[in-house]
Amino acid sequence: MKLTKGLILGSAAMFAGAGAQAADLPVKAKAIEYVKICSLYGAGFYYIPGTDTCIRLSGYLRADTMLATNSDLDAAASGVAGARNRLSNYLQTQSRQDLQFDTRTATEYGVVRTFAELVFTWRTGTYSGAGTTGVNGATSYTSTLTSQVAGGGLGIYYAFIQFAGFTFGKAESQFRTPWGEYPANNMELPGSAGWDPVNQISYTADFGQGITASFSAQDQVPNYQSNVWNVSGATAAGLVTGAYGASDLGGSRAPDLVARVRVDQAWGLFQASFAAHDNHAAYYGADETTGHPGDKWGWAGQLALSIKNLPTGPGDTINLTGVYTNGASRYNFHDYMGNTFAMYGGAGVAGAYQSLGVAGVSDSVFTTGASQELTTTYGFNAGYTHNWDPHWNSSVYGAWAAVRYNNTAKGYICGAFVTTLALSTGVAGCNPDFNYAVVGTKTSWTPVKNLTFTGELAYMMLDQKYASGSTVALPLQSSIAKPAAAYELKDQNSLVLLLRAQRNF
Repeated sequence: MKLTKGLILGSAAMFAGAGAQAADLPVKAKAIEYVKICSLYGAGFYYIPGTDTCIRLSGYLRADTMLATNSDLDAAASGVAGARNRLSNYLQTQSRQDLQFDTRTATEYGVVRTFAELVFTWRTGTYSGAGTTGVNGATSYTSTLTSQVAGGGLGIYYAFIQFAGFTFGKAESQFRTPWGEYPANNMELPGSAGWDPVNQISYTADFGQGITASFSAQDQVPNYQSNVWNVSGATAAGLVTGAYGASDLGGSRAPDLVARVRVDQAWGLFQASFAAHDNHAAYYGADETTGHPGDKWGWAGQLALSIKNLPTGPGDTINLTGVYTNGASRYNFHDYMGNTFAMYGGAGVAGAYQSLGVAGVSDSVFTTGASQELTTTYGFNAGYTHNWDPHWNSSVYGAWAAVRYNNTAKGYICGAFVTTLALSTGVAGCNPDFNYAVVGTKTSWTPVKNLTFTGELAYMMLDQKYASGSTVALPLQSSIAKPAAAYELKDQNSLVLLLRAQRNF
């Protein structure tokens, strides 16, 4: 036992000594992987350590204040904003942090690109009326982006992959122009497809010299689907807000099919776009045994022109867009705008409590047992930007858009409107067509690079087509505190001011 114990202790001492000697030997340190600049794709790209993929991080922080509206970047055209009473906001604020992630990898098939843009937004809420007959002064707080104190909302603008000419994911619609509804402005304008990105599968062929052609199948549901109204379901509560029937959309059956040709060169840009849009209604009644109207395909066409290098100054630009739609109204009255408008003002007719401008946008309308009647719209927007010097620029802009219902659709809508709201001029004075126009100006100051302060003033006009002097009998609208009374149907307008501070990085 003593011999065995001695051997064990001796072996342990030998291994301990060997370990100590090994620990004393110099060990080669691992190479440090420094972040390297990637100059292949422009400024701001760096190689992700250990890979051949380049990444660029960018974004902005923005603070907005809107005066005389309950919406960010839109007129006081509906809801409590359009009511113009003690429930309407005199100011609306929004703060937003935007983060963009752009990666590029060179392959034997060309560059593989991914791009994502995330936004974190906090926005002022509003208070809607919650009172009923016999209950006075009740309101409720409403907002989609806040929880009173420290809430907010996460949004995803872009999330796409590009490979060998193909784009997969949430990217700009191949229909839209580079400026969307912003030819020289921040306020929302009709007269073109919207800026908002959309899920799609698309292919772009590049013919060189800035000439490209794109073809796309894009998701219609969140961005490019307007109302499909079943007028048989029209109610007084809906009609007074501009909803001329029950929303009767069925599930999606086909994507919107889009084609675009673009010429983008040093002198400017020209673009022609076309989209086909399937209108798929649900049922005439509460269940599938009641039947349904057949599908009808709508379409939209758009022409756009941008002129650069103007003689008025370096960087000055003119952007012009014109659009025509039939059964595809969101390509004109885009998704950042409302589908319905209800604006109140002073009355000029004896016996009327107030005046009301009411209007609604749809892709189609129908009644029980009848087919869909497609809605026609057309419009344009334009903007001119002038740079006074490297720190100051100003712009002027305008837009005009029209909604036109055919005679059959007017018969459906007016049958419900006259009967339900007791239109004083009867069917002869009923016309749901309308025009919507905006004019404005913007001035921006950039005291240092990537920091800009902006002031923008916009005037919006709703031109409704009901006969002059017409009145309607409206029910109590507790959500906007409007009493049951007679109201004059009359054109309305809205003046709003945007103040913005933005830091890009």
